[in-house]
Amino acid sequence: MKSSVVNQLKTVALLGAMTALLVVIGGALAPGYLWLFGAIAVVMNLVSYFFSDRIVLAMNRAHPIGPGDDPQLERMVAELAARANIPVPRIYVVEDDAPNAFATGRNPAHGVVAVTTGIRRLLSERELRGVIAHELAHIKNRDILVASIAAMIASVVSFVATAIQWGAIFGGSRDDRDASPGGAIGALALAIVAPIAATIIQLAISRSREYLADATGARLADDPLALASALAKLERGNARIPLHTVGDSPATASLFICAPLSGGSVASWFSTHPPMAERIRRLEELAGSYSPAPRPARRVSLSSRA
Repeated sequence: MKSSVVNQLKTVALLGAMTALLVVIGGALAPGYLWLFGAIAVVMNLVSYFFSDRIVLAMNRAHPIGPGDDPQLERMVAELAARANIPVPRIYVVEDDAPNAFATGRNPAHGVVAVTTGIRRLLSERELRGVIAHELAHIKNRDILVASIAAMIASVVSFVATAIQWGAIFGGSRDDRDASPGGAIGALALAIVAPIAATIIQLAISRSREYLADATGARLADDPLALASALAKLERGNARIPLHTVGDSPATASLFICAPLSGGSVASWFSTHPPMAERIRRLEELAGSYSPAPRPARRVSLSSRA
């Protein structure tokens, strides 16, 4: 419970930081221009918010399963949705050997859970249940809404920064030409740095929501070690067989429970997902708080055999 509250507070803080960044860069351009770029970004992200599920499903060539096509998966989704107190989401399948899954939908009433054929072959029923619980946690926590807000703010920052850069290229307004060279250089530097900072904050929000979905999903399934074991297998499985529709683009990778490998150190700043080892460590720590544990406790290692 404590980790869930921390992650919620972290999301609020990060959104606040991104909003502050928007105000700073908007002031650098002038308030008169900010409303225009803000309106454009709002329209773009509203379209993305309302139609993202269709776009994502089409991009991944996902198809819905019919009643009775996969009784085990259907029962699993229905049971966990009831535990999460949300409507039963639609279930889609992606014909791909890479083991992965994602959730989409702008709210619980429009929720969608998609799994690849690869994940159905790789995971045990217990592990798959942990993964489905994680995806339903994204729907329950309204992470699509949070991601849309973050994307909207980041888009406005990028639009305003682009306007400043073009203004610098073409000489800007008369007032700008009368201003000191140092001020113009400072505004241009801000225009370059601000979008990078906004992207880093946006991706940090994505990582924070992944931690929250892990914790929420583990509690929904009442089995943190099942999700930990599944994550270890998925990490190794995706290293062997990357999902062909994802690549390294944050726009699509952020949706999946296991993103393409993104490296460490500075590269981790631009990762949509937290380090897998840290996710597993937190789940193992969460399992230790269960008394009695629903399953025999065992350590999960990324280097263990699948």
